[in-house]
This record gives sequence, structure tokens and C-alpha cells, in this order.
Amino acid sequence: MTDLLTSIQAALGLPNTPIPFTASGALPSAFAVTDLACASIAAAGQAVSELLQQQTGRLPAVEVDRRLASFWFATSLRPIGWETPPLWDPVAGDYATENGWIRLHTNAPHHRAAAERVLGACADRAAMAKKVAQWRSAELEQAVVEANGCAAEMRSWAQWQQHPQGLAVNAEPLVHFSPDQDETLKPWQGSVAQPLAGLKVLDLTRVLAGPTASRFLAGLGANVLRIDPPSWNEPGVIPDMTLGKRCARLDLQQPADRAVFENLLKDADILVHGYRADALEQLGFGAERRRQLAPGLIDVCLNAYGWSGPWQNRRGFDSLVQMSSGIAEAGQRWKHADKPTPLPVQGLDHGTGYLMAASAIRLLTERLKTGRGGSARLSLARTARLLIERGPGTSEALRAEDAQDKSLSLEQTPWGPAHRLLAPVTISGTPLHWALPASELGSHRPLW
Repeated sequence: MTDLLTSIQAALGLPNTPIPFTASGALPSAFAVTDLACASIAAAGQAVSELLQQQTGRLPAVEVDRRLASFWFATSLRPIGWETPPLWDPVAGDYATENGWIRLHTNAPHHRAAAERVLGACADRAAMAKKVAQWRSAELEQAVVEANGCAAEMRSWAQWQQHPQGLAVNAEPLVHFSPDQDETLKPWQGSVAQPLAGLKVLDLTRVLAGPTASRFLAGLGANVLRIDPPSWNEPGVIPDMTLGKRCARLDLQQPADRAVFENLLKDADILVHGYRADALEQLGFGAERRRQLAPGLIDVCLNAYGWSGPWQNRRGFDSLVQMSSGIAEAGQRWKHADKPTPLPVQGLDHGTGYLMAASAIRLLTERLKTGRGGSARLSLARTARLLIERGPGTSEALRAEDAQDKSLSLEQTPWGPAHRLLAPVTISGTPLHWALPASELGSHRPLW
């Protein structure tokens, strides 16, 4: 645990201060995924503590609960009398090829359509399996990617270390900070109870990593506005991930919506985005344009496979990076299984999400001191290296949840009542608190 936290602290420019971890147990895994949960959440908490020390002269204590951290890396929501929709499309998953394994990610309709352009229409997994079995892994991966879909051949860590993209991303820093020369005079409007009060966070992220970051920021008092394209939906994770946020839709291909977005960005303090590396540039909102619109902006971005190398613009998700980087292959060997065995949770997403939140708070701390904004870049594949090099996990089981793990207050969501788990991190004097319940995408207007 200590070496993992120390690595993260160094990457974020945080003091190498021990942080206590309470409770016991771990998620059973080939890798120390509970340690990653604790260390990344602890770093986000420590970033808050350091911000408060700078602004108030008092350094709050930080503590992380191992059990709650593990549970939050799965989901924080406990519905009462209803169920969240399935997380996966019916044909998404791992398939045996002629010479190995491949994962197809088909949750978005256009990603499923891309896979079916290569393989033919498939009504179910059985039909898909027959078609996939006729391909070699590398050739199918390439064909699906060229069709603008999402797929990943299963590789070992040794193979990934020799792969051109593995070589590139493994040489990158865990967090790449870049200072900004533009200055902005924005005083701190927060307090010990709500350190991020008064801050506007524009959230352009999807699914898990970025939404995890902006959810944490919302819990500290930030005004988070999430923007999605008109047709995007991810019903399986929305009840968990929109906590504390307002959610609107804009079509950045349309002039009127582009104008609305520009006005939102001009007033934003923090922009969180998870598009592929070249996507915002193609829309005309590259880094230089963002700086012009919002001098002093704190710009935090992630992608799947890193910011250099041949795959830097490749579509990707946590489950695909686990296949590419050797995590699923190592899990298969660890479990003596006959198929790829990923982490028990989407650990790369959640871990990177808390690192993004910590990065945003570190950049804010610097801006309050110097007046200058800046950017941070992270990737799921670089977080994978951090986890893999941490070493083996454990078969030790977590104690099952009980009533004490859950918030006593009911959250009234659009889908029905629910409990949230108690926050996994305790920051003395700064309770994580979300003023808004989870909401449907597009349920608010695109206004601050």
C-alpha cells in the first residue's frame, strides 16, 4: 500500500505523508485493486487537505476506509425496490478467436454497428462467437478499430511492454502537468465545509473515469454541469455517476449549440474531458482555443491508451485496456481459469477518476497561489502500469455490506428511492455532501 500511495503522491506533487487506512479485507484479484482504491481516494482527500492548509493555515486529517473504498469502486448506489439497467450490451464481452481471445465493446449503438459491419449482424452472443472464432485476434482487433469500433486482443504484460503503444504509454508520467502562462484573478469562495464552493466545473466525460472525478468535485461544493451529445446514453451507470450534477445536452456540430458551449466554457473554472486525444481539436476546441476562451482554465483530460504512440487517438475503455495491458491475462493465470479474468471492478476507471479529481484540486491550489491555470493529462493505460507494477493482489475477501455502510438518508432519484454508501474518505471538518440527487442525462438546461 505504502509504495502505491507514495508513487501517486509524487506524481501529484503531494507531500509523502502517511494516510491511515481503516477496516480490513480486499477485493479478490490478481492485482492489489483495493490498494489502488485506497491510495487514489486518499490522494484526492490529501489534495483537499493541502488546499485547505494553503487557504486557512489548518491541515485537516485524512482517513480512508478500505471496505467503503472497495465498494465505491463498484457502485455507490443501493436502489430500494428497483434495479439499475444492465451495464453491458448483450453481445459485449470476451470471445475466443482462432488463436487467442478478444474483447468487443459494443455498449454504444454505433460501436455495436461497427463490430457488425466487420462480423455481420449478430442477434446474440452465440451468433457472435461463431463469427469471431473464424478470425485471428490481431486481425479482428484491427478490422473493428478501422471500422470505428472498439476491440482489444488479449495480451500479456510482457507482450504489452514490447508493443509500440505499451512502450509509449509506459514511458509517460502518471500525471502530466502543464502550467499556463495566462493569469486570472479569481479569489477562493470556498470554506472548510465546502472547499470548492463557487467553482464551475464543465464536465464532458462519459461512463466512469471522468464522471468519478466530477462526482468527487461536486461532493466538495463545486457546481458541476455535465454536457452530453443529443443521443448519448449509458443507463447502467447514470444513477451512480450523476450524483451532485446537473446534466444537459448540446450538439457541438450545430452553430447555436457551439455558441452556448463557448459561453459555458468562458465562465468555467475547471474543464474535465475524456474525448480521444484529437476529438476536441477536430471540433475546433483544441487546447489553444480553450485557453483563448477561458484564460486561467484548469483543464483536466484523460484518454484510454495514453498521449503518445500509435494508439493515442484510439477509442478505448477500462475493460479493453485491461485486455491490452496484460491484466486480464494475468487474472486468467491467477484464477486458473479458461477465459480472460479482469479485475472484479472497473478499477482503472475509478482509480484514474480520483487521480483526475486530485489533479484538478492541485491545479486549483496553484491557481489560488499564482493566478495561473494549467492542465493535467492522464490515461487508463498509464494507471494500468501503476497497478501492475504494484504486484500481486489477494484472495482475502471483504466482509459483506451491512446497514452501517449506507447513508441513513434516502436519496430520491428519478428511478426511485435509494441509499448511497457512506463516503470512503473522511476529511476532518469537510464532509463529502452532494446537494443534488442523481438525474437523467439531458434533464437540465445548459446554463450555469
